[in-house]
Amino acid sequence: MTEVSRLPGPVADRWDWQLQGLCRELPTEMFFHPEGERGPRRRNREMAAKAVCNTCPVLAQCRAHALAVREPYGIWGGLSEEERESIIGRRLSSAS
Repeated sequence: MTEVSRLPGPVADRWDWQLQGLCRELPTEMFFHPEGERGPRRRNREMAAKAVCNTCPVLAQCRAHALAVREPYGIWGGLSEEERESIIGRRLSSAS
């Protein structure tokens, strides 16, 4: 008989939250900056993306995912790349 205890559980159960994200209906450019974007243009885009996140029903799951896998780019769970780096850095230094 085949041993199945070491197989991963249902993957869809871990990712279903993404189907409920408000960002799915919006252009990805709203959440991921183009090369070289800086200053007011970047701040305005990030603020618009975060406004969407703040009303999203899966904000907590998205944020937890982004922090757990250390998403390097874009707005995830209402956090920018720099904000996620800061949170992860604080967690690492408090664990030391």
